[in-house]
Amino acid sequence: MKGYICIHGHFYQPPRENPWLERIERQDSAYPHHDWNARVHAECYAPNAVSRTLNGEGRITSIVNNYEHISFNFGPTLLRWIEENSPDIYQKIIQADAISARQRGGHGNAIAQAYNHMIMPLANHRDKVTQVVWGISSFRRHFGRDPEGMWLPETAVDTETLEILHEHGIRFTILSPRQAKRIRPLNSPYWCDVAGGLIDSSMPYLIRLPGGGSINVFFYNGKIAHDVAFGGLLHSGETFARTLIAALTTDSERPPLVTVATDGETYGHHHRFTDMALASALEQIRKNTEVCLTNYGEYLSLYPPLYEVEIFENSSWSCMHGVERWRTDCGCRMGGQGEWNQKWRQTLRESLDWLRYELIRIYQGHAPTYLKDPWQARNDYIEVVMSRLEETKKAFFGKHAIVMLQGVERAQVLRLLEMQRNAMLMYTSCGWYFDEISGLEAVQVLSYAGRAIELAQTWAGASLEQQFMQRLSEAKSNIEGMGTGADIYPKFSLASKANLKEVAIHFAISSFFEDYQKKSTLGCYAIDLVEYEKQRHDSTVAAVGLLHTRSLITEEEATYVFAALQHELHDYHCAVKEWDTAEIEGESSNGGNISGVTYPKLAESIFTALKEAGPSHALKIIDKLLDKNRYTINNLFKDEQDELLDIILNREMQQVSVIFEEIFQKTSFLTALLEEYGHRIPSPLINAAEVTLKKKLVEALDNPRSTTETIRILLNELKRWHIVLDQDWLEQTLCARLEREMNVVKKQQETSNIKNMNGLLVMMYLFPVRLNLWQVQNIYFELLQTCYQAKKSLAKSGDSDAQKWLDEFLCLGDGLFMNVESLLEVLVPETKPKTGGSEKQPELIQLRNTA
Repeated sequence: MKGYICIHGHFYQPPRENPWLERIERQDSAYPHHDWNARVHAECYAPNAVSRTLNGEGRITSIVNNYEHISFNFGPTLLRWIEENSPDIYQKIIQADAISARQRGGHGNAIAQAYNHMIMPLANHRDKVTQVVWGISSFRRHFGRDPEGMWLPETAVDTETLEILHEHGIRFTILSPRQAKRIRPLNSPYWCDVAGGLIDSSMPYLIRLPGGGSINVFFYNGKIAHDVAFGGLLHSGETFARTLIAALTTDSERPPLVTVATDGETYGHHHRFTDMALASALEQIRKNTEVCLTNYGEYLSLYPPLYEVEIFENSSWSCMHGVERWRTDCGCRMGGQGEWNQKWRQTLRESLDWLRYELIRIYQGHAPTYLKDPWQARNDYIEVVMSRLEETKKAFFGKHAIVMLQGVERAQVLRLLEMQRNAMLMYTSCGWYFDEISGLEAVQVLSYAGRAIELAQTWAGASLEQQFMQRLSEAKSNIEGMGTGADIYPKFSLASKANLKEVAIHFAISSFFEDYQKKSTLGCYAIDLVEYEKQRHDSTVAAVGLLHTRSLITEEEATYVFAALQHELHDYHCAVKEWDTAEIEGESSNGGNISGVTYPKLAESIFTALKEAGPSHALKIIDKLLDKNRYTINNLFKDEQDELLDIILNREMQQVSVIFEEIFQKTSFLTALLEEYGHRIPSPLINAAEVTLKKKLVEALDNPRSTTETIRILLNELKRWHIVLDQDWLEQTLCARLEREMNVVKKQQETSNIKNMNGLLVMMYLFPVRLNLWQVQNIYFELLQTCYQAKKSLAKSGDSDAQKWLDEFLCLGDGLFMNVESLLEVLVPETKPKTGGSEKQPELIQLRNTA
């Protein structure tokens, strides 16, 4: 054998959740996706699980799971997001590790990562331990085994971190060749200098640790990794494979290793569609009998180190100055404006360091009252973070609490532990990586700091935040008008703040357009709706209710009574006031929160005022009985605010559309005359035509009776008006329609559904747009795996319905650019279908080829 090849992908996104709601809110810069996790997932993480290889005609010959053939790590917070938001892709990632472990002697492709991408050399000892423990625990939960290796964020390393990895059973890590200082054969006294990236990366090395232990390390091939990430090597899968194979040395005593490590996002996000270049390269390597794909664990078990290595302390792969990028203005930057500086990095680091030690003081001062070993409890708290179920919490407190904790005391301990969790999240490396303190990532780490400060207020008071902001005032933004960190922190980081009362306010307003049940959740809050009633009078709707809300994180809870008025679709007024639980039953002994008025009396007073005297009087009653502070649409959480604005906009656009359609119909004769005599058509009439014809297009696509001729007529009409359809809108509209129809095919698996899908596809290829058929093709491939053979067997036995199904199905595959014959050869060797179905609709083939 010539040697082994290992390609490693470091798949990671920083935690992006609103720390008060524990959910990611819309990020406009990720458009057309909801947020950056969703966008990168669509471009990279998902495609790599179902990556295409193509023949010379651009037809799909196989769909493969790249994760089965590469070494990889996923950031724990990212993998949790994928699990919750894309369970099918999550399963493929988990299955890839299991398959590779079976194929490679128990050594799976997946390795762990330090939990939230904290720069380890800049962390204190306790944080380093917790980051490793949480990373291992997260890995066990997902992959069902212990990790052999661990990825260090930015490959930033120091000896203390390696000691901690060794103490927790980690066998190896991966570093940049620039991080190697000198090497020597095992048990030799003579060192050889390899600084400057000169180390031979074709083998693993041993690092001896001061505590008497050791850990193995792989150094990736720096030149090839650079060319993959920045040099265009992924323009061709064939070139990528050839480069890797050519790098295998021939003068080694044992089969050498060529390994490259890059951000996993290289394969699809940084460079679009390069997951397919990776898939193609992997396929060619697998076909080469002289080389073998491997992962680090397998290679290490076959060929343990022959050399010892010393590393440069406090070094990393993405900063030429060690780890200065995450604490000073070292010159490492993304680009930005030429006159910008990153002096703010030092102030941000020092401000957070100060805050961390203040939070440590609070934790050490109060946690021992409740917990046997507060820091061990923090290490084990990851089990609660991963599962907020009551049984998990009971097990945690049963192990760590000095006495059984209930109610307020348990909530206090959870606040302390959450304070510590956010104190680690605020050190996520991306907060310093980019060029500007007002950027998305720096604002995010400041949000975690803000949440930690809020959780600490029970013991620290308001002065903690004031001192923190005073320190941030030294961090100057590069953008005119942004001010300093002390301006950015309240304006952006605290803008997403939420508490029990704000949840109640949000619920009250959003209840006008959301269909809430008696029990519901909003972010990390559980809501029990005790009472709720709506009444309309003329154009005003009033809602009055009583709800109990509880944090699923800290278990703090409260009951609120609310009243809200909706005048127009966009005009809301709401008041909320905390209610003693006794008031729910009307048992107040001293007047309670609302001057002794029981809930039924409150509701009756508001509805009566609305009916008899109108909304202005109803508002006066609300002010009198509840609270003069009024809340509006501005108090909705961002996602629901966007949702309401979309509802308002869509309703308004529907009304505008009706008006435009009337204009279009009334002026059709006039516009025909203007066109005939070469007269310019006024732009308002063109706008009316565009709105009307786009509406007719959408209606035609949804109408099962529509034909290709229907679409042709509409497209010709658009052309006559010189209307160019927005490509993003058109692609989203068409793809959504195709995916809806394909899901019907998947669910019902009837011949008629496939026939409808074929007809729809014919119409789609009439449009002047490149369609993203990715999801539709995935569903087809799934049906090919699960249904095709059974239908084929039925057809062979004389079942004419099954034969019709096969004909339509094969025709559909042809229309989706699938080389069904090649796909089946991979799935079921020696299977060659008759592709007669493709002859059934020559129009589909012609239109697809034209597209």
